[in-house]
Amino acid sequence: MAGALETGLMIHLEGDLGAGKTTLVRAALRALDFAGSVKSPTYTLIEPYAISRLNLYHFDFYRFTDPDEFLEAGLDEYFDGDGVCIVEWPDRAAPHLPPADVRILIRFEGTGRKVEARGLSPRGQECLRKIRKIVKP
Repeated sequence: MAGALETGLMIHLEGDLGAGKTTLVRAALRALDFAGSVKSPTYTLIEPYAISRLNLYHFDFYRFTDPDEFLEAGLDEYFDGDGVCIVEWPDRAAPHLPPADVRILIRFEGTGRKVEARGLSPRGQECLRKIRKIVKP
């Protein structure tokens, strides 16, 4: 996934607790040569990462009980297109988030996980095309 990320991309990560959403973000950051600590933004709401070729903003809205908490937190400035935004639990802030370019659903399946990704915009479809080119089944 890391090789297909570009500035302005909006990715929604969906799945149950413990499905591996933060693990996927951690793997992408490692692939981008980020060597620092990668933690879940469950309590901080956002973890920003400055990487040589882009800024990546990792959000987690699990604790929101009302979508307007997004506005109260003042997070809208991060969605102005100067970085990649990866959002866990996007449904909790849905009316205030820009539309996703890519939607990734991670589900438990047997003893493993099943990952489904959909490109929801031309930019998202191009991102997934690049990923498929890199990752061959």
